[in-house]
Amino acid sequence: MCPMKIDIHTHILPEQWPDLRERYGYGDFVRLEHHKPCCARMMIGDRFFREIQDNCWSPRRRLADCDETGVTVQVLSTVPIMFSYWTKPQDGLDLSRILNDHIAGVVRDQPERFVGLGTLPMQDPDRAVRELERCVRELGFAGVQIGTNVNGRNLNDPAIFPIFEAAAGLGAAVFVHPWNMLGEDRMDRYWLKWLVGMPAETALAICSVIFGGVLERLPKLRIGFAHGGGSFPGTIGRIEHGYNVRPDLCAVDNPVSPRDYLGRFYLDSLVHDPDTLRALIHLVGPERIALGSDYPFPLGEARPGALIESMSDLSAKTKQRLLAGTALEFLGLDRSAFGG
Repeated sequence: MCPMKIDIHTHILPEQWPDLRERYGYGDFVRLEHHKPCCARMMIGDRFFREIQDNCWSPRRRLADCDETGVTVQVLSTVPIMFSYWTKPQDGLDLSRILNDHIAGVVRDQPERFVGLGTLPMQDPDRAVRELERCVRELGFAGVQIGTNVNGRNLNDPAIFPIFEAAAGLGAAVFVHPWNMLGEDRMDRYWLKWLVGMPAETALAICSVIFGGVLERLPKLRIGFAHGGGSFPGTIGRIEHGYNVRPDLCAVDNPVSPRDYLGRFYLDSLVHDPDTLRALIHLVGPERIALGSDYPFPLGEARPGALIESMSDLSAKTKQRLLAGTALEFLGLDRSAFGG
């Protein structure tokens, strides 16, 4: 019997959605140009963003890929460019509902193969909380995916706290994905927004949550971060040292050492390097690392779980924890729901 694999980090879009500029009357929204079979251009207004294939919207294609790579369950979330936190709050809610209803339909058709994470209009905490409640109570989602910042506001911003508080109360997982990266104006070349900006953005988000006392105030919050936590794991020594030598700057909102929070949040396994994954396991333990591939995009792991499976120094128990056990815990789900 093949081991269970649950991929917590995959992205999906509807094949079609309304013309959002026409619907809302402003803005450079994302749209798809289906210019040839099984392919589309993602456009932001009239600007080309990226080419995608039908694995970004076709459940049938996704299931075929999952069967070929041994993935038991995909956790579906929107493509972060769709967050659209810059929109008017009522329009952000409307777009969130379009995306969430689509994911709910995909999950409804294949409940043993897909799990949903919703998206929220984070620019309006009241609307975000209401949509979070709908995602969990009506759509049956395991949680939500949010960005690392909300229009430049870090995740320790007091306005965002009620959303985390609601997630903790609902038992909903929160998966944090980098977007709208800091320093973008200096990273136009060499794909640096993705190679440097995303890891730095994720480290900033983790530090904001820690130093801002979010986890101290909400110990039951299940929060996870994409891409192995970005550059945070490699700089925890510097972060802790800064806390120790300048508490007047670092400990102003939370007196607890940042190292004490290792093991209090989740990370995905998407680090592309066995030594890095070993270090991550040493740092937070396999109980806090879950398989994540970033399917279907090129910076992801083409065969989800291949890195974990290739590491002969990991026990079968540790591998199964990384491939599925941690995901089930993060998502608050039972293995039996997926035939395991």
